[in-house]
Amino acid sequence: MTEKEIQLLGFTREDEQGIACSDDQGNHWTEDDYYYYVYEVTDGLTLITSASDEVKDGDWFVEFFNTDEPIRFWDFGEVQGLINLIEKAKVKQ
Repeated sequence: MTEKEIQLLGFTREDEQGIACSDDQGNHWTEDDYYYYVYEVTDGLTLITSASDEVKDGDWFVEFFNTDEPIRFWDFGEVQGLINLIEKAKVKQ
């Protein structure tokens, strides 16, 4: 799935700043800035993408946030169908 497709699905971009790191041996390095996208269906149910620094060949994935076992989707149509199905099933209070 492309980044443009993720944006078309209504995901929101979250930017994270890199941090300076060091170890016990005095080695220092800086982690790069990165970003990812989230789609909050409802409190407690969020979809999240791979981080920009993990994307290979422009191919992003979407997974459910904070699950014991990852559940990943790579296909735009599948994610679109999943979002439509979940949004349709939400009970309005």
